[in-house]
Amino acid sequence: MIGQGVGWAIGLLSGVALGAGATYAFLQARVKRSKVLFDISMQLNSTLKRREQMELIMNTAKQVLPVEAASVLLIDPDTDELVFELAQGDKGEEVRELRLKPGEGIAGYVAQSGQSLIVNDTKSDSRWSDRVAVRTGFETRNLLTVPILNRQRVEGVLQVINKKGGRSFKKRDRQLLEKVAQPMAVALENARLYAQVEESLEALSMTTAIKERLESELQIAGTIQMSFLPRTMPSSQEPYDVCALLKSAKEVGGDFYSFYKIDDDHLFFALGDVSDKGIPAALFMAVTLTLLKGKMGPGLSPGELLTMVNDELARDNPLVFATIVCGVFTCSTGKVVMSEGGHCTPYVVRAGGTIEPVKLKKSLPLAAMEDAVYHDGYLTLEHGDRLLLYTDGITEAENAAQEQYSPDRLQQFLEMTHGMSSAEIIDALLMHVFLFADGAPQSDDIAVLTLLRR
Repeated sequence: MIGQGVGWAIGLLSGVALGAGATYAFLQARVKRSKVLFDISMQLNSTLKRREQMELIMNTAKQVLPVEAASVLLIDPDTDELVFELAQGDKGEEVRELRLKPGEGIAGYVAQSGQSLIVNDTKSDSRWSDRVAVRTGFETRNLLTVPILNRQRVEGVLQVINKKGGRSFKKRDRQLLEKVAQPMAVALENARLYAQVEESLEALSMTTAIKERLESELQIAGTIQMSFLPRTMPSSQEPYDVCALLKSAKEVGGDFYSFYKIDDDHLFFALGDVSDKGIPAALFMAVTLTLLKGKMGPGLSPGELLTMVNDELARDNPLVFATIVCGVFTCSTGKVVMSEGGHCTPYVVRAGGTIEPVKLKKSLPLAAMEDAVYHDGYLTLEHGDRLLLYTDGITEAENAAQEQYSPDRLQQFLEMTHGMSSAEIIDALLMHVFLFADGAPQSDDIAVLTLLRR
């Protein structure tokens, strides 16, 4: 009896020891799995790139769920097909080239149903598709597939294949993989937001680079444009005082001026305004100035010159045109022959202070129509008389109340210019216009030319 009691006690103690060992092993496995999930959560902060996040998550999960292969398939929003975003295993590269149709295979079934699925015998499951296995030659014995859910919406599926040791997938494997899939949904959302930010930054960088290049090109274009204009003013020994200024509203513009001596007794001058702005206007301005200078010569009147230039410009039916006024000043007599094409009315400021508008016969702007005819008009500048040419950037300058500077204000200003040099008048006129605008932005190019008979 005593021997039997001792044997029973020993057996009881052994059973208790074995039960404690099993409990310890179970708790140890639970702790290991909890640590894996904690590590996965921590890894979400280590990178914001989708592929890197999923690689980290999968590698960590496989520490407690040993399998031969694993993959992440995401739904293509345009086709609803499943695309292999990540495929781990010997055939990973080949697998990533495949796409599964909506509902195809176990992965397609889980993606459509939103329910996890364990298949421990693929050959006996009617939902199994062997297309991936045939393509890669990889034998799939069993697999576990869980959905990747983001706010109850299926983004894709997480799938593990062939549990090592020939074992079957269990309920606790499914629970673990579902917990792994939860942070994957967060990773997808964060990666999507990160990608959007990267795209925005890249677009901003490209826009900035384009803007800087355009600004550089515009500066070069502005320099080229200014090279077409006279750079030096006549000396004080000349019987006239001529000065001009161009102030573009942008880096380049369409207003232009020119003056140069045809011979010792004749000075040619011109001022115009191209209808467009920016590079197209600057190109048209350059062509116009080139034609004016190339065709002008002794004995040619301004009207004849404009008729010839218009024929050249209008021949190709350009999308822009230019208003213009030009003339020839005879230094010895003060006689001025002028012609215009749709331009602002010039003014003569007499030595005694009288302001006279120059009445010229109106014609069409250059390039507006082929076969247009331009007419000559005549006037005489006495000693001390001044001629003023300008573009509508002066008279149409606006203030904050959208009031225009107007020809009346221009005439009132000219009445105050007695005794000023040509350069002083231009500086004072621009100041007068800018004070009127009172901080309102310059909306149009400005060009001014004055000619004084000394």
